[in-house]
Amino acid sequence: MGGVNTVAGAGRKPKVKVTGDTDFENVYDIDVPVYMERMEYASSMWRTIVKELLSRKILKVTDLHNIEMFCIAYNNMREAQLEVALSGVTIQTAMGRSKNPAITVVNEASKQMAQFGSMLGLDPASRARLNPGGGKKKSNSFAEVLNM
Repeated sequence: MGGVNTVAGAGRKPKVKVTGDTDFENVYDIDVPVYMERMEYASSMWRTIVKELLSRKILKVTDLHNIEMFCIAYNNMREAQLEVALSGVTIQTAMGRSKNPAITVVNEASKQMAQFGSMLGLDPASRARLNPGGGKKKSNSFAEVLNM
């Protein structure tokens, strides 16, 4: 059966075209979630990220869960890294020396931070992808020659 997909979802996926009607509601101010106030590192990171995104006027309602997950991952990473600093990379168990489980928490939280941070434009590559051209109008040095 040439050219016929026999499995649902097989084949090339259509490209999504961004249109003006896909814009979501802007957020102009948002407090740290109540449950997060007890998480020292998460609440601090929330204030930092939200302040920055609000100043750039790019924070949308649909970004809030990504900020929340980023901040929780950051909190987990900091607490686990503190545990590693206090107890070491390996710990003594009944079976002998073993890898500190906090190392796994640090690794997982770091991956989550990279994932959610990328969705929010918190690294240079994702900022460039989310805002192509940096929002600046590119000048053409040859345009002056043509307009003589």
